[in-house]
Parts: sequence; C-alpha cells; structure tokens
Amino acid sequence: MAQTTITWVQGKQFIGTDSTQHSVVISSADEGIGMKPSELMLAALGSCTAYDVVGILEKKRLKLRGLQINVTAEQDSEPPWTFRKFHLHYVVTGENLRAEDVAKAIELSESKYCSVANTLKLAAELTYDFEIVEAH
Repeated sequence: MAQTTITWVQGKQFIGTDSTQHSVVISSADEGIGMKPSELMLAALGSCTAYDVVGILEKKRLKLRGLQINVTAEQDSEPPWTFRKFHLHYVVTGENLRAEDVAKAIELSESKYCSVANTLKLAAELTYDFEIVEAH
C-alpha cells in the first residue's frame, strides 16, 4: 500500500513524507518555500514516467545521457480548479537514439507501467510529444 504523511509546520507550510522516509516541502505560492500541492501532481506524473522511460531505454542498452520532462496542465478557472488536460514534453538526450525506441518507451510507461498516468487519464486527457537531442 502506498502511504504519505503530511505534517503541518506553520501557516500554509507542510512537510510530506513518504513510506521510505523521504520528504518534500509543500506550501502555498504566497509562502514561497515549497512546491504547490497541485503542482506536486504534475511532478508525480513526470517523475513516474521518467522512472519508467529511463529503465526501458537502459534495458535496451541505449546510450541515454539525459532526460527532462516538462509537464503542463490545463485547469478549470473556477473552484475546485479541476485538471482537464496534462501534456508531457520529453527531451531525451543520448547517442544514436531512434525515435521509434523513445516513442515505444514513453507509450509503455503511459499505458502500462506508470500508475500516476494511468490514474490521471481516468479523469483527464493525457498527451505527450518528444524531441531527441544528439549527444556526442
């Protein structure tokens, strides 16, 4: 079972601690010392799929040198500001990477392995694109 504990610090500042005792600071934008709660969802989505994509490409013994995922989301303009669409832009850096391999790794993550993506797509649209940067 997944588990996280949220502990109030003061004002609108919190510490989120996961089951392995790793923590993240959470706050409102006004507090300015931690991640916004709603953007933690974007970070969870991006990091979940990043974990998978790196693992899949490394299993194929490809020369991956870097991965950055920029996650954006569209929300309703009125409370509760429901997320309606998530978009992930993958920037994959490596040597001799083929678009087919990168696309397959992303598709496998988003359709089969990433629990966050598979949960979110039940309620919102998920789209992605990618670019490959050649590293020497």
